Amino acid sequence: MKHILKCPKCSKYTMGNECTVCKVPAIDLKPPKYSPEDKYGKYRREVKEESRKEKDLI
Repeated sequence: MKHILKCPKCSKYTMGNECTVCKVPAIDLKPPKYSPEDKYGKYRREVKEESRKEKDLI
């Protein structure tokens, strides 16, 4: 089963693995599956915190 993918550069949607307009690899729009044993949650939270500090939100 194929999924709808989105080009990160031009924001066009495609069913292929590559954007037909700018030839950039398309990304999946679905979020990762939730798991209570999230191995990468710590790193994701660190990146969000750094981003918020740069924007002076915290």
